[in-house]
Formats: sequence, C-alpha cells, structure tokens
Amino acid sequence: SRAPSQNQQHRHHRHHRHHRHQQSCNITMASTATATEAAATNGTKKDVLIGVLSLQGAFEEHQQSLEAVGCKTKQVRTVTDLEGIDGIVLPGGESTAMGLIGTSAATPDGKNVWDALKEFTATKPTWGTCAGMILLSDKCVGASAVIENGQTLIGGVDILVCRNYFGSQVSSFEMPTPPPPSIGDPEETYPGVFIRAPAILSAGKGVEVLGKVFATPCRQAAVVLEDLERKIRNGENVIMMGVVDALERKSSQEITYRVVVKSHEDSKEEKKEDEKEQNCISLPGAADGTNSREVISAVRKQNILCTAFHPELTQDHRWHQYFANMVQEFVSN
Repeated sequence: SRAPSQNQQHRHHRHHRHHRHQQSCNITMASTATATEAAATNGTKKDVLIGVLSLQGAFEEHQQSLEAVGCKTKQVRTVTDLEGIDGIVLPGGESTAMGLIGTSAATPDGKNVWDALKEFTATKPTWGTCAGMILLSDKCVGASAVIENGQTLIGGVDILVCRNYFGSQVSSFEMPTPPPPSIGDPEETYPGVFIRAPAILSAGKGVEVLGKVFATPCRQAAVVLEDLERKIRNGENVIMMGVVDALERKSSQEITYRVVVKSHEDSKEEKKEDEKEQNCISLPGAADGTNSREVISAVRKQNILCTAFHPELTQDHRWHQYFANMVQEFVSN
C-alpha cells in the first residue's frame, strides 16, 4: 500500500499537562462502555491498587483513566511508596527529568526509586507509556549524553527504541492504532496520541508485538537510523547510541538538514542485511523513495506492557482496562 505523507500523518496540537483529547478517531463512548462491562465481568472484581510513578509527566491523567475502569490508584515518588501496590504505570513525560529526579531520591541505605523499580518490575505488572517505555527498554538510540548516563534505569524488555522518532513537541499528532487484544471490538481502531513519541524498531524473542503503525521518522530520527544501519552493517552490537548531527553546514550562513531518502537499491541491500540478522537486530525497511517504515507501537513481555503513545490523553479506556486485567490476573494467581 502507498505510504502516507508526513503531512497526512501529522495533525499538530499543543500538549498541556491537564489537557485531555476529546477527539477519538471514530471511537465513540460505546468503547468506554465496553471497557466498563469488561471490568465487571473479567477484571477488577478484587480490589487492586495500581501505583503511578509521579516524578513528572501525565500521572494524574493515568490515575483518572484507571479509576474510570474500577481501579484504586496511588502516586509513587519514593521507595516506600511502592509498598502495597499490585502494579505500576510509568507515564509519559520528560524522561531525562524523571531520570534525574528518581536518582536523587534515595533511602538512607542508598537505594533509589530506580533500584526499587528494577526489583518491582521483575515480577509485578508494569506498564510504560512513551517515556516510561524508554525506561523499560534494553536498547535506545537517539539519546543525549544525559540520557546515556541515566535513562535506561530499569530495562527488562528486549526492544530497540528510537527516542523522539516522531519529532518534537510541536509535531505531536493523533492516528488510528491497533486496539488492545480481547478488549471490545477488535476491528475498532484506537486513537493513538503521539507526543515527542519514541518508536520501537525491533523486538527480541519472548516479546509479543501488540501493534504496529506505518510512519515517517522526523529528520533528526532519520539521520540517527541511517547511522544505526551503518553500524549494524559493520557488525557493531548497538545497545545505546547518542544523538547524531542532522545538520549540513555548507557555510556560516547556510545550514540545512541532511536529507535521508531510501533508493530502491538501498532498500534491496537493507533487505539482504536483515536476512543475515546481524546482532539479532532487524530494522524495518524504509519504503522506496521515502523514509516511511513500519514500526512497533505496543508490546508485551509477560508482566510488562509498553506503548509508544499516550492512552491517558483520550477518553477511550481500553488500554487501561487491558492493564487492569493484567493486574487482576496477577492478584488472582
């Protein structure tokens, strides 16, 4: 099928912390009703308490959505706040700020929030959205020096994430995405809100892919991917990779972005490299003549759920119901 253009994909909007989207990509209030019915029959029969990491980001919106499907919630800022909760949500926000704040908040014995979360997420239900997904990833590209020293503070999910794949704050947009499994009508798309969003480029063994979208990376991310592909061709095992300069400086007066467009020959060569499965990383191939590619938007690995978008910024609670069911199943067992 023909790849949509950047303009077709991106519908700009401003993101405010307490702003909640009213538009829903053909999702009606019937979706919320379906999720509520599921809560009555499948999940949340037992009282479950879900913590929401509240260092920074859209934690209050997550609380409201979880409470809408029948869960009790608790804000988590310290190590002791993790006591007594059955699951946790790591919200979207500024992951650099989260890393710095969480590292500085330590107990007298030197244990910080990230140390405690590593222990928690090893067994208990955990959901990372956007920045929270980056915190749970084992591999990340397009990270700054600060991020390299403090972002993948939890890990646990064998995914390769490209930070800010979809662009900056002003490039935020909404697009239809696959709905969560076994919640409501499987044919009814979910309104994915992408705000400075990362994308999952590849998923390892044991990671279940729950959703994919076809999208064009922003100019900065395109240059990062070009450099990543070069490293893979050279046989490098990429775990963390910093920001790549995306600017061309022809003179002091003329500075432009590097243009990254895949030719037909490049695409064939990339396919050959994918078949070799070097370093167990198989990047999604860019479409001929464009840099659009299919990337992963949602995954699950046993007790851990990751979504690149922001379900808390819609009135559709199906993903929150899906996670509530995960927590309910954990508590019941």
